[in-house]
Amino acid sequence: MYLKSGFIQLLIIISVLCSVRAYTQSSYNYTPPIQKNDGLEVASLLEFTTDTTKLFKLLQQLNEQKNYIHSMLVLKDGQLLLEEYFNGQKPEEVHDLRSVTKSIRALLVGIAIDKGFIKSVDDSIEKYFGTVYSDVDWSEKRNITIADLLTMSSGLDCNDWDKKSKGQEDRVHKKKDWIATTLQLPLVNEPGTVSNYCSMGTVLLAEIIKIVTGMEVDEFAKEYLFEPMGITHQKWGHTSDKKVITSGKRLYLRSRDLAKLGLLVAYQGNWKGNQLVSSNWIMEATTPKTKITNLDYGYLWWNIPLQSNGNIHISKTATGNGGQYIFVIPEEEMVVVFTGGAYNLPEDKLPFTIMQKAILPIF
Repeated sequence: MYLKSGFIQLLIIISVLCSVRAYTQSSYNYTPPIQKNDGLEVASLLEFTTDTTKLFKLLQQLNEQKNYIHSMLVLKDGQLLLEEYFNGQKPEEVHDLRSVTKSIRALLVGIAIDKGFIKSVDDSIEKYFGTVYSDVDWSEKRNITIADLLTMSSGLDCNDWDKKSKGQEDRVHKKKDWIATTLQLPLVNEPGTVSNYCSMGTVLLAEIIKIVTGMEVDEFAKEYLFEPMGITHQKWGHTSDKKVITSGKRLYLRSRDLAKLGLLVAYQGNWKGNQLVSSNWIMEATTPKTKITNLDYGYLWWNIPLQSNGNIHISKTATGNGGQYIFVIPEEEMVVVFTGGAYNLPEDKLPFTIMQKAILPIF
């Protein structure tokens, strides 16, 4: 997810999509979401608010004007109130989540700890990789912990937003062995001190899950997270033409299933009375531990301030390049999901403007 320029870009993306002056009356016809046998409860948005003018005009504009948004779902108090798809997208299609996969990996690490597969986030990664990758110089790297990988502060020369970095993901993708290449990266900072956006660190986390459970990350996710939540449509893939290890693949899910994962975080790891992830882990994962580009960052979850009507709401946010978002605002019991196709474009920040200008104000 390219948050490199932070909210500076947001100031220049006050798109015509969020202007309501072009219309005196919206022709958008709201239809409540369909109740399906998928675990999501639905309700009418009109039961929660009558202040829908800006939102409905926005939705009309999204249907009429060029944009890259693929879906937008709004949930309040555990109920799905709005479900819209754009640009030819359909509800049953799975979507490339890009770096939203990272935030889901954080949930999987929490489950692995809850179930005793992993002892602690304070474990050195040498404990898991030291025997197999004995040619790595562990003299300094043994100080790298699981927590450092979760906060992207391993100290390795790994920065996706610096093309000169030896651990930049596109450079590592050209190598035969992604795990060995990452572990052999030079140490440029003391572990735990400096955070740089490092995708390969999250690949190491998925590989640790494989080592301790004997299950590939997709199998582990299916058994301990997706099946208990009724998430039956998922796949793991990658845009690379080369064969990619499962630990390095990205997740593809439907928008409604993303909404379920947002609810899981909003309700502290509880799904329909089943504690799938400990509430303590959800709290730890979504509580700021460091900063990346001046934004608060937890365990692969961002804390992003959203302003509306003079108020600031902190969203526990999963983000992915192209406009993939899970916004979770626990105090409002609100979850908002976006998917999109604005890959490597500033337009992938448009959902921030929609959140602040059209969604948060109606509640």
